[in-house]
Amino acid sequence: MDRPSWVPAEVDLSRPSAARVYDYYLGGSHNLEVDRRMAREAISLWPDLPVIMHANRAFLRRAVRHLAERGTTQFLDIGSGIPTVGNVHEAAQQVDPGARVVYVDSDPVAVAHSRAILAGDEQTAVVHGDLRAPETILEDPAVRTTLDLDQPVAVLVVAVLHFLSDEDDPFGAVARIRDELAPGSHLVLSHASADGRPEAAASHRELYSRTPTPMTMRNREEIARFFEGFELVDPGLVWLPLWRPEDPDAAARHPERTTGFAGVGRRT
Repeated sequence: MDRPSWVPAEVDLSRPSAARVYDYYLGGSHNLEVDRRMAREAISLWPDLPVIMHANRAFLRRAVRHLAERGTTQFLDIGSGIPTVGNVHEAAQQVDPGARVVYVDSDPVAVAHSRAILAGDEQTAVVHGDLRAPETILEDPAVRTTLDLDQPVAVLVVAVLHFLSDEDDPFGAVARIRDELAPGSHLVLSHASADGRPEAAASHRELYSRTPTPMTMRNREEIARFFEGFELVDPGLVWLPLWRPEDPDAAARHPERTTGFAGVGRRT
């Protein structure tokens, strides 16, 4: 296939990208036919997938608004993907126009296109970084220029930790970030789990094994470990739709079908 102008030369066009597949689920336009084929196959196996992805993005927006309304002005979004649909800086700046956001991703396509989208926006920055090496993210000049890490920061790891295997030591990576955060900072997290629908989760894991980012689902107890050193904000670690829903009645209808847990913790 012809290489679109927004795809860097080093990107393999024959392999789907988790960031681009996610963009497709959300109704974005920054994806390739290889990503759309994978997404359509995934949806044929698990028709709820678009609903799950929208639930995850809706949680992100609710969490960002909640923190911005309570005075958080700095956001570090690790594993941000392509910030096109319901992104962090728009949600935060609707509450506080002065809010600052740094997007971090390990996918060169996500980084390249994020930089194109956000060019000229002095309150945002885009960093090519890997959650498995958190020190390099926190020490990046763009992070240091955009954010004041001596002041509270909201660190978002939304729908990203399930792309790290246990061998990658995701718990250690989050703990190293925690130890560098000022008191009053927050961790915003969502994570896929097989707890709700184990039969569907197995096929989804197999599908993602074909990408550069295979998936490791964890149970609620394992996911709760990421919040060590944080005080969970009410309502705690819950199914995605149940975290401060805008429509509680709708959220309460089979929330386990979203097969993901979400929570926000405050660094004490």
